[in-house]
Order: sequence, then structure tokens, then C-alpha cells
Amino acid sequence: MKIKKMQVVLIVLAFLVIGSVAVLGYFFYRNLHPIDDRYLQQTLAAGFTEQTAALDNGSVINYGEGPDNGPALLLIHGQGVSWEDYAAVLPELSKNYHVFAVDCFGHGQSSHDPALYSCAANGQALIAFMERVIGETCFVSGHSSGGILAAWLGANAPELVCGVLLEDPPLFSVTPAEMQEGSGCFAWQDTFTTIHSFQNQTDETDFVVYYFKHGYMISLFGGLKEPVAAAVATFRAEHPGQGPRIYWIPYSWLRLMNTFDHYDLAFGETFYDGSWMNGIDQEAMLKMISAPTIYLKAETNYGQDGVLYAANSDEDAHKVQACLSACETMTIKSGHDIHYEHPDFFISAVKNLENRTK
Repeated sequence: MKIKKMQVVLIVLAFLVIGSVAVLGYFFYRNLHPIDDRYLQQTLAAGFTEQTAALDNGSVINYGEGPDNGPALLLIHGQGVSWEDYAAVLPELSKNYHVFAVDCFGHGQSSHDPALYSCAANGQALIAFMERVIGETCFVSGHSSGGILAAWLGANAPELVCGVLLEDPPLFSVTPAEMQEGSGCFAWQDTFTTIHSFQNQTDETDFVVYYFKHGYMISLFGGLKEPVAAAVATFRAEHPGQGPRIYWIPYSWLRLMNTFDHYDLAFGETFYDGSWMNGIDQEAMLKMISAPTIYLKAETNYGQDGVLYAANSDEDAHKVQACLSACETMTIKSGHDIHYEHPDFFISAVKNLENRTK
């Protein structure tokens, strides 16, 4: 009897070991081969092609275009990424829309020219893009800073915009003064101050390495801060120009830095000094939007140090809603990248926006 019990115990232990090894192996594999790779493959298989449009001012807008399967939909990404950031939703959206996903100036393969790094300048270029490339009224959806651009287009090009989707834009929490209210917000603490400090030092030439040594997010890693920073530095030394992928570090910690080699840090500096919002009255801009609008708001939360871990506060969100005459608000428990973390929810919001225009 004792022998049989011992055999059972050994079998159970063997299964536990095998299961643990399998889980750990899967964890390592996903960190080196993240789901983003599959999303991009599915996007290309759905018929998306990458193209460029040259504008009269000499600038270039790079964009991904899907097959013409319905009304036009313009997607404007957030800061630090590129049009491929929408890959999680592009294949499904392309079934019912003619999708145009652009690279903002200073990002991806669009023009990198600090003279273009303002909301108004990028907005004017997008109007030219809508007129020249899209050629019809369209739905406009923007994420984060792209959401502010979407609002700007809704206010300044109403004849080209039939509906606006604002995906967690930092409205009323985007100027330097607004971002530093109270204990400040995550974007200010983690991104813009780190970019500014990097630009004003000479010891480190690789921003990705610098970020993992000095960024606010890395300070939350506790005892893992030093090993993670060292691993990223080693990876970048061995693989210059490649976004870090390290088997034992969750890809979610590294994801944003996988696109920063194609991001002009001067763009981020305009948020630090406030010049990106030059001439923009946020309240007046929102009140000028006449098209049906959906406002996607990720749940507001704060860190233990009081830092705002959201695009804007509940109070700011109420101001956004009060300014929009035809607005429906959809909230969700999510991080900032709603379209990436909850693609089905984002797609349903796009469909909801279209239904509101019928």
C-alpha cells in the first residue's frame, strides 16, 4: 500500500513538473514571439498594403490601406507607435470598412520634421490626406494624442468627417501645466520628463537603454529594476536598432520600446514644452464638433504615489462630455491601449458610431 501511495505521489509530482516546465516554456516563447507578430501577419493577409502620400508642403504621410469593403475609416495612432499598432483590429475592421491607418509626423515612415510637430500642422496635413487620398467623407478614430487630432479634424473639417471616435485621449490633461497637476500623470512622469532629460545629457546615446534606467515605470519594478535595465542594455548592444525581446521579461513591459527607433524624440519634447498644443483651445475645439461622437474612456486609477494612471481624470472626462453636443461615452476597465487590449470592444464602438450616423 505504501509503495502504491509513493507511486501516486511521484506521478503527481512528475505531472506538476511537466506542467510547470510547459507553462514556463510558453511564457518564454510568447515573450520572444509576441501576439503582435501574428496580428501583423493577419493584417497583411487581409489585404493591407503600406503606401505613402506626398503632400504639397513637401511632407510625406505613410499609411496602411485595407481593401475597399465599405465606408472610409481613418485611424490615427497614439504616441510612440505607428499605423501597425492597430493590427489587432485591422483584419476585422477591413471586412466592413475601407481602412486608412496613418503614421503621424515624427512616427514610423512619415516625415520626421520638427516644424510639423504640432496638433494644427499635423491636422492640416491630415485634411490634405483626406481630400487627396481618401476622397470621401469618413469616420475618424484617434487614440491618445491621435484622439486629440481626431477631435481637431471633427472641429476643423466637418465637411470631411461623418463621425468621430475618441479613444482615451488626454483632453484637459495634455498641456505641461495640466499634466503636472497634483502628483502628475503617468505620461508626464514616465515619458515626457524622461525624453527631456535624455535630450539634455550626453552620457547615453540610446534612448531605449536610458529609459530602462531612468523611466518612471521601471522604478515600479522593485528588485527587478536593475536586472531588467541591464538585460535591455545588453540586448541593444548585441542587436543595435532592434526592439528588445528578452525571454524572461514580459513583452508587455517592452512593447512600447519596440517601436521607439522609428519615433522622433523631438515630437515628445513638444509635449514637454507645450508647443504641440499651441493655439488650441480644447473646450472650444470640442464644442465645434457637430458629427456624432463616441468617447471611449479607460477606467481611471491612481498609483500609490498619487500619480494618475490614466489619460485623464474623471473630472476631465466630465468636461469632455459636457463640451460635446452629440456624444456617447463608453467606459471599460482597461489600460490605455483599448484597441489592443480589448479589440472586440473597440470594433463594437466603431460599429456603434456608424449606427449613430444612420
